[in-house]
Amino acid sequence: MALDLVNYERKAREAVQAFWGNREAARKKQIESGKADQGERAGVTAGKNMDGFIALVCDIVRANGLAHADIHQKRALLTLPGYFRPTKLWDLLVIHKGQLIAAIEMKSQVGPSFGNNFNNRTEEAIGTAHDLWTAYREGAFGQQPRPFVGWLMHVEDAPKSRRPVTDNSPHFPVLPEFKGACYLERYDLLCKKLVQEQLYTTASVIASTREAVDTGKYSALSPMTDLKTFVTALAGHVAAEAARLG
Repeated sequence: MALDLVNYERKAREAVQAFWGNREAARKKQIESGKADQGERAGVTAGKNMDGFIALVCDIVRANGLAHADIHQKRALLTLPGYFRPTKLWDLLVIHKGQLIAAIEMKSQVGPSFGNNFNNRTEEAIGTAHDLWTAYREGAFGQQPRPFVGWLMHVEDAPKSRRPVTDNSPHFPVLPEFKGACYLERYDLLCKKLVQEQLYTTASVIASTREAVDTGKYSALSPMTDLKTFVTALAGHVAAEAARLG
C-alpha cells in the first residue's frame, strides 16, 4: 500500500500562515491588555504557533494505518521517562497498544536574536535525544522496536538568519563546514548531524518570511532536511507499525 502524505504541502502552507498569524494575534492581544512582553516574546506566549504542524503530523498518523492510536497533545499526557532526569515533556506523542510509536519535538525561532537561541536549541535537541535513547536502552518503554523520534524546526527567513557568521575559537579551529555559515545553514547542518548520529529518525528545518502570513510560502535548505523527507519517514514508520501491531 502506498504511503499517504495527506497533501502535506498545502497543509504545511496553512501551518506557516497560522504560525505567523497566531504570533501577530498574540502580540496584539497582549498590547490590548496592557501587559505586553518585551520584544518578540509577545508573539510566542500563546503557545499555539506550531499547532498547524502538529495537525499535519496527526493526519499522517491517522492516514497510514493508525487511525485508532492515542495521539497525545495535552501537556499532562506528554511526558516520557528519561535516564538522566525523571521525565521529559515532548510536543507530541503517539502511543498504540501500550507501545511508543513516535515522539516529536517542534520548535521555532524568529529574529532578531539568532545566536544564543541557536545554541540553546542545539543543546536541547542533543540532550533530549540522548536522554530518550539511553532510557530506551535501559528498558524504560518496555520491550519494543525503536520508536520514531522526530525534530522539526521552523526558522524565520530574514537578513540576520541569512548573514554569514564569524566564530571566535582561539585555541582550536572550528570544523570547516561551520566557517561562514549563516544560522539557517547551521540549522541544516544540525539536522543532518542529528540524523547521521542516529539521535533522531529524521530532523527537518524549514524557513519562511513574515510575509508568509498571506501566502504560506516556505523553503527547504536541503533534500535531506526538507519537510517531505520528514513526513515520508514518519508515514513509513507508522505504516510499518500498523502492519506489525495489527
